[in-house]
Parts: sequence; C-alpha cells; structure tokens
Amino acid sequence: MTELATMEFHPRPQAGEARPWAFPAPERGTLDNGLTVLRCHRPGQQVVAVEVLLDAPLDAEPAGLDGVATIMARAFSEGTDKHTAEEFAAELERAGATLDAHADHPGVRLSLEVPASRLPKALGLLADALRAPAFADSEVERLVTNRLDEIPHELANPSRRAAKELSRTLFPADLRMSRPRQGTEETVQNIDSAAVRAFYEKHVRPATGTVVVVGDLTGIDLDALLADTLGSWTGSQAEPRPVPPITADDTGRVVIVDRPGAVQTQLLIGRIGADRHDRVWAAQVLGTYCLGGTLTSRLDRVLREEKGYTYGVRSFGQVLRSVPDGTGAAMLAISGSVDTPNTGPALEDLWTVLRTLAAEGLTDAERDVAVQNLVGVAPLKYETAAAVASTLADQVEQHLPDDYQATLYRQLAATGTVEATAAAVNAFPVDRLVTILVGDASAIKEPVEALGIGEVSVVSAE
Repeated sequence: MTELATMEFHPRPQAGEARPWAFPAPERGTLDNGLTVLRCHRPGQQVVAVEVLLDAPLDAEPAGLDGVATIMARAFSEGTDKHTAEEFAAELERAGATLDAHADHPGVRLSLEVPASRLPKALGLLADALRAPAFADSEVERLVTNRLDEIPHELANPSRRAAKELSRTLFPADLRMSRPRQGTEETVQNIDSAAVRAFYEKHVRPATGTVVVVGDLTGIDLDALLADTLGSWTGSQAEPRPVPPITADDTGRVVIVDRPGAVQTQLLIGRIGADRHDRVWAAQVLGTYCLGGTLTSRLDRVLREEKGYTYGVRSFGQVLRSVPDGTGAAMLAISGSVDTPNTGPALEDLWTVLRTLAAEGLTDAERDVAVQNLVGVAPLKYETAAAVASTLADQVEQHLPDDYQATLYRQLAATGTVEATAAAVNAFPVDRLVTILVGDASAIKEPVEALGIGEVSVVSAE
C-alpha cells in the first residue's frame, strides 16, 4: 500500500497594521526668474515626475488661429538652439526620459518623467525647450500637417464628434470653449512658425509659470539644479489678462448628428455646473458617482444590467476652468452608446432614472459604496510620482490651495446621502439638459421626438 505524501502548509500571512494616509503636501518656493516651484519628496519613487504649467490658455489664441497653442506645445520637443529635433529626441532617449505637452483651456502643460539619476540631464533639456525653442519652419509645417491629418479621424469617431457638437451647441460662438481645443481644419491651416513664435513670445515666461517636481529627491540638491537649468530661462513680467466668463445655454434640447446606416447611437448629455471652488463640489462628485460613476451605479444597473441596451453609461464632471471669483465652471455629462433600435427606449429609461433620483433620492448604501470607492482607493491612485505631480499641477492650474486634495477626501467622507442627492439632482435637472446623439437620424428622430425632452434638430456629421 502506497503511503500518501503529507503536505506542509505555510502559515497564512496576516495583514499589517493600517497606516494613516493623506495626499502629500508640497513645499513651495520661487526661482530668481520668478518661476514658482512646488516640490514633493517621495521616498522610493525613483522615476521623478516634472510638470511645467504655462499661462497660455486657449482663449488667448489670436482670432482665426485656433490650435496655435497645441502646435506650440508639440513644437517644444522639436529642437532648440542647441539641438535639432532629431538630436533633442536622441538626448531625451539617452536620459531615459519622456516629454509630453498639451494645450487646454487653462493653459499649456509639459510633462517630464525621468529616472532620478538622470534628472539633471533631463531638466537641462526641458529648460532648453522652454528657453530657446527652435520652432523651425519645417518642423512646424510637419506638425500642422499631422494635425490636419488627425481631424478627419476625430470627426469619424462618434464620441469625439459628440463632444465637438456639445461644445458648439452649449456655448456661445464667441466663447473659445465652443470650438475644438486643437483647432479646426480652417484655423490650423493658417498656422506657421511665425504665428507659433508670436504666441510663445507673448504668453510664455517664467514669471507666470510653475514647475512641480515629485519623486525620490534623496541626494539631489534640487535648489541648485533648478537654478542651473530652469533658472536660466528668462522673460518679462506679464500684465493681468482679462478672462471671459463662462456662459452656456442649457435649454433642454436634442441635436442629432446624422450618420445614415449607423448601427449604434453615441449619446452625450451635458450642461455646465459648479467648479471646485464651489462648496457643493464634494457632494456633486459623490452624487455624480452614485448616478453613473461605476458598474454598480444606477444608470448602469438599469441600462446595462436590466435592459441590456449598452455596455456601459457613465456620468462625470470635468473642470473647464476653476477660479475663486466664481467665473469658472465644470462640464457635467452623461455618456455612452446604445444600439440604434433601442435609442428611444434607452433615453426614456435614462430620464426615468433621473426623475426617480429627484423623487426618491439616493440610498445610504449607494452613498457608502461611493465613498469607499472614491476615498478608499486614493493611496493606490497616488502610488506613482506622476499621479501626485499631475494632481498638484491641477491644483495650481485651478487656483486651489496646496492642501485641497487632502481636504476634498475628508469632505467626501463627511458628505451625507441627502447632500449627495441634492447635488446630483441639481447637476442633472431633467428639463435643462442638452442631448447630443450621433447616429442614424432616419431611425431615431421620431422616437426621440416622442419623448418630449426638448426640440429635436438634425445636423450633418461632416
């Protein structure tokens, strides 16, 4: 008879003692050239993240040159007074660094990631890009061509097309937010190296900029390093620039972007609401999350699980501009896609969810799950230096205090069900929503009109 082998089980690991966590607080300083510095030492984070914020917002772009801020942002890595575009890319690669840049309504942002041991080299390259970008004719022409090539692809993408139409419909035509962030074919084709340099010289200077540095700074004399690199960047002071208030028409209405033969309808429902300086922000975040922030939200539970109309519907708030004087705003939206025959029924059920929310409110269980998801995952969300640097940069860009994120988590945890319900209902009033549908107008127009959620109009997808 064969003797059975015995198995030796190792003891089950026990969870360690929970340690308190709070969003890291940065240290502030200023270089001699006026550049504001935020630093955050994160032991163990050997990949350092650097964010540079430039006060070059989209509403500062000259008339007829929408997209020049985007072309400028992309051109920062296309050569300097020391390196050609190819040499600059090779030097970044030798340092193991990545450099990205983009333009948005608040301004232009450059994002650098590099191993801590190569930080001096990478900061030197970043300083060169800001101090003396080449803006060579050939490189700007290539970037303009690339941007023109992107536009047809964006128009062919239903979600991008819906976002473009929502901005055009919601905001007045003279407000920059009504037009695509990266410009249109008509405006981008007018951009040349002279236009890019003129925008750079007018708006890019250290006195109105901020650099955020996050990572393991052990053994790094960051003050001396920044003085030798970004400290060499010079520029004049800037006069205060008037910022136009954000206005929008959220009269309930529907715009169908016609795509004959489409088998799905992309939906985007939106309006503007409170920004992060408003005391309702925490409750608005919580209520919006309960409505459609995750797979367990109300919208998903009805439209995906019960009815099978969609793979998922999400509600969210996206800051457009956040300023203390009350002229800022956030885009509040619901997005998803449904099959064409069920477009009418899906919208009807979505409006039923909103009306039920107003009539019955959220449950304590929904509120508790939302708080757990939003607050409980924060330590994991900010494991990387890049995540911390990005959030600190957001706070600077939106004129928020350095402890804002830590305070927000405490506010979310303290927000009750009643407050979250009120904020969600105010965010998505059933009679004040602009609905964009990208789909087959011949199939969806009549059932959508029958819902009575607003006047229905049809525009071409071109």
